Parts: sequence; C-alpha cells; structure tokens
Amino acid sequence: MAEVDVVLSVPSQQDFDEALSSAIVDQVASRISAQDPTLWGPEAESEASIRLSWTHLPESSRSLVGEISELREQLLGKGLDHIVLCGMGGSSLAPEVICHTAGVALTVLDSSQPDMVRGAIADRLDRTVVVVSSKSGGTIETDSQRRAYEHAFTEAGIDPLERIIVVTDPDSPLDQQATETGYRVFRADPHVGGRYSALTAFGLVPSGLAGADIGALLDGAADAEASLYADDPSNPALQLGVMLGVANAHGVDKLVLSDQTGHGVGDWIEQLVAESTGKLGKGILPVVVPFENAVNFNPSTSDSVLVSIGTDEAPKAQSGYAAALQGSLGAQMLLWEVAVAVAGRAIGIDPFDQPDVESAKKAARELLDGAGSVPSPDYTENGIDVYGSGSSLAESVRALLDQVDLDAGYLAIQVYLDRLAYADFAEVREVAAARLGRPVTFGWGPRFLHSTGQYHKGGTPNGVFLQVTGAPEHDLPIAGRDFTFGSFIDSQAAGDAAVLRDHGRPVLRLHLSDVPAGLETIRGLLE
Repeated sequence: MAEVDVVLSVPSQQDFDEALSSAIVDQVASRISAQDPTLWGPEAESEASIRLSWTHLPESSRSLVGEISELREQLLGKGLDHIVLCGMGGSSLAPEVICHTAGVALTVLDSSQPDMVRGAIADRLDRTVVVVSSKSGGTIETDSQRRAYEHAFTEAGIDPLERIIVVTDPDSPLDQQATETGYRVFRADPHVGGRYSALTAFGLVPSGLAGADIGALLDGAADAEASLYADDPSNPALQLGVMLGVANAHGVDKLVLSDQTGHGVGDWIEQLVAESTGKLGKGILPVVVPFENAVNFNPSTSDSVLVSIGTDEAPKAQSGYAAALQGSLGAQMLLWEVAVAVAGRAIGIDPFDQPDVESAKKAARELLDGAGSVPSPDYTENGIDVYGSGSSLAESVRALLDQVDLDAGYLAIQVYLDRLAYADFAEVREVAAARLGRPVTFGWGPRFLHSTGQYHKGGTPNGVFLQVTGAPEHDLPIAGRDFTFGSFIDSQAAGDAAVLRDHGRPVLRLHLSDVPAGLETIRGLLE
C-alpha cells in the first residue's frame, strides 16, 4: 500500500467532523470513483460527465508503459537521448515533476519568449526528440514551438518525421495535422481534463521517453486507490478536501504550499487547485513557497491553509488549518485530484471547467490580428516603460502595493521573461511578501496563464498584479506566421493585463529595455 498519510490540525474540530461525516454519508469518495457527474450540481453535470475518466487511469493507462518503453529503446538505438517537451499547463507541469522526482533530464519548453525558444533549439539538436503536447490541439504557444523545431530540423538536414512525436486528443486539429504529416501520434483519453492528465499519455509519454519509471508511478497511484475512494473517515483525500472546503467557508482562501520534496510538485498542485476552484468569485489561491521558513508560511496569515508536502508533521498555521502530506508521487497526484474534486463540491463550483482561461487568449489573438489597440506606456524612466498610474517609477510601485488589502488581499508578480536565464529573480517573491506581510505569488509568463491565470480573473477578487516584461536579446520569427515570438509574448502580456483591468483588478506593467538592470531596479523598489 502506497503511503498517503495526512496529518491535520483544524481550529474547529466540530465543523470538520460534521463536514467529513456529511461527505461520508453522501458517499462522495465512492461516487467520484464511480464517475458520478451529479456530485457537483446540475450546472456542472454536463462538463463533469465528460471529465471523470481520470479516476482509474492507473489501470487504463497501463498499456502505454510497454509502448513508450519500446519507443524509448528505438530512439536510444539511434543516439537520440535528449527529450524536449513543447506543451503548456497540464501538458508540461506533470511531466516536469515526474522527471524531477525520478532524477531524469527533460527539457520543458513552455514559453513563447524568443530567447528561451532559441536556447532550447540550440541545445543538442542532433540528439533531440521533441514531444509536442496539446490537448485541444490548438494551443498557439505549442503550435509555434512545433513550427520552430520543424524549421530548425529542416535547416540542419534532419527529417522532422524522425524527431517529432505528438500527444493530443483524438480528432483535434493537431491530431489531424500530425496524422496527415506522418508523425507518430499518441491519442490521450478525451474524457480527462488537462490539469487531471498527469497519468494519461500527456504525463507518461515525455516522462517515459526521458527515462522515468512510469510503471512505478502508476503502481503508486493504483496502490492508493482503495484508501482514496473509501467512504471512511480515514480517507486522506476526503480529509484534505473537506478541510479545504471548511476553511473556505470560514473565509480562508489561500493555500500556502511548502514543497519539502525538492521536486517541484507544488507547481503541479498550484495549477490543479487554482484552475479547478478559481471561478464565480470563489476559490482557493495556491501560494507556492520554496521552504518551510519562507514568508507566508512562517509567518503565515489568518486567511491561509498551510500544507507541507513530504513531511509527517503538520505545520502550525495562524488560522489553525494545516496539513502534512507524504507518499509516492503517483499516490500524491491521485490524492490531490480527489481532494480538489471534494473541495470543489464543498465550495459550490464546477472543478472541471475553466471559463476565464480563454479570455486572455482571445485578447492576445485580437492584438496579434490588429483588432485590438496596443497600449502605449504612460511614461518611461531609466529604460523602463511604465503602464500604470503615477508620475515616477517608485510612486507607481508604491501606489500598486498600497492597493493590496491587508486583511484579505494578495500580490501576484508575473514575469514574462526567460525563466531559465533569470531564475534567481523568483526570490523577489520573498522580498515583496516580507514588505507586505500578505501572500505573494510568483509566476513565469506565459506559463502561468495556463495555471493560476484562471484564478486571477475568476477567483476571489482581491488580487493586485505586478507584470514585468522585457525586450528579448533577439527576436525569432515563426515559420508560416505573420508574427514573431517577440510580438506574440508581448500580446499575451498586454492581453492578460487588459482582461485583468476589465475585471477591476489593479495592474502595473513594467517593460524593461535592459532586463538585468531593470530587474535589479524592481527588486530595490519592492524592498
């Protein structure tokens, strides 16, 4: 039996016990296992009826293990040992954590930032196999990355048919295009949503090709099924989901995650929780922190649930809502999926739709097509274009931070830069959190648009947003497109900012002409 232990501390044992008892009486866990779409109410029934096949993926995905293993051996026999994954959101976050946990190398290209795209392509192209993953088959970032690799392979005298593998839903535009072209295609279960797809072909194909033991991953999840689908007070997923629901009913809408595993599972959980619960002005905002003594975890705020992953001792939360989780990665993934489905029912939302994700995509497309107006900066100071109120850079930043509600608000720092080249800038989250004494999130764009982006627009409306963009070292054209990677990422940032403002969210955008110097300036202004 895989370990899926949960250690809980709650402020009101009576509220928790009553909610847990009610979930047991209603047979919530076993009905999730039975794929009962009525659990989340009549408005969610239609979507839920086509999104519940994730419940038994440990069995239904088993046939993929041998197929992927055979393909990996074939590729290694040709000297192809560098696996690149082009995908966004659920298509990239799960393989990333699976491979980190397994200690195998996987290059994840989940950006339209031209320097990052160029850097990925320049790395061992002669030994590279590219997995192109898109559930919808119409993700513009992924399509653009595919085009860039096709062009690079062709220019290098390499046949793309020998190097590109596609993962998508059956009959998607990508499935049709890839099949006609002659690419190897893995078709995933269409009745599994993207953020629940870790144990489908989306998670298993790139991970298995990179060398992760995907059979053991499925074994860990399978071993946990009996306990996670039991209508029993000892069910750890039921306990966690009920705790999140009870907390939310008490006005606690932040989930601060300290990932003690060191493998990045917090980023995967972040998408699952934010995109599943952040809608209808409700939800749970995940705040991923790098260590247990990080600001927002210690000290915490009264509107936060604390969860420490990979430990067996519950942290001490100011609100009293806390949990510690341990277990294999497969068991952890299934545990969180069940828990979020339970929490969604308690909160009163459909955990399987994402109504606000498309809005930012639409705004970006309009800017690319010339249908929307490209904003001009309000002023420029020290090489930084400022899109927001204020007569100076310091005043603009101060004015934005002053809008953070000190009782219930949060600051989201969104950085549309090369996340590998400027990885250290993520430390600014700690700086801002220490200054504000409030939860602060940090997201790399456009990666977060497929994760916390749903919560930003649809969740609890108490966020304030600092957006950082920058000029690339060199732009990069996209074969067959009339826009470049540089114009694409600019439109994504501007489009998301416009949608946030339309939702009444405060946004300050800072565009850096000299990125390293600009980042140091921003760090200083936040201290």
